[in-house]
Amino acid sequence: MMTLEARLRKILPFTSIAVVIAALYVAWVFYSRYESSRKATQAIAAKQEQQRKQVIDEVYGSGEIRFQNFSADDGMLKPGQTTQLCYGVVNATSVRVTPPVGEDVKPMYHHCVEVAPKKTTTYTMTAYNAKGESKSVSLTIQVR
Repeated sequence: MMTLEARLRKILPFTSIAVVIAALYVAWVFYSRYESSRKATQAIAAKQEQQRKQVIDEVYGSGEIRFQNFSADDGMLKPGQTTQLCYGVVNATSVRVTPPVGEDVKPMYHHCVEVAPKKTTTYTMTAYNAKGESKSVSLTIQVR
């Protein structure tokens, strides 16, 4: 009859091999999940960078004057009230607002000036680029 010690010595090499194989499998599973997660993160970052570049190319890359906005906080005023006239323009070297709004306006991505029209007024912003091209937008603020 075989002793317990003899039996263990007989199966010990096989269990050691099984433990090593199990450890290698677990390590491979964790590594493959890590790699999959890393690749997914890189793909998301690349897609976001591509979208950002596309927006920049659309807005700035063409060289065309673009108005991001031209709006007033309130389009209907009572006499004596004021409102913020906000604008944003890209690819312009200079801008002009008629009628004048009381301060120099400059080409900016976003800027607001306070206006207090005495009567219904249509403000027109004209932007000029380095090529001498111009583009205009208008906005009416009613006073009642």
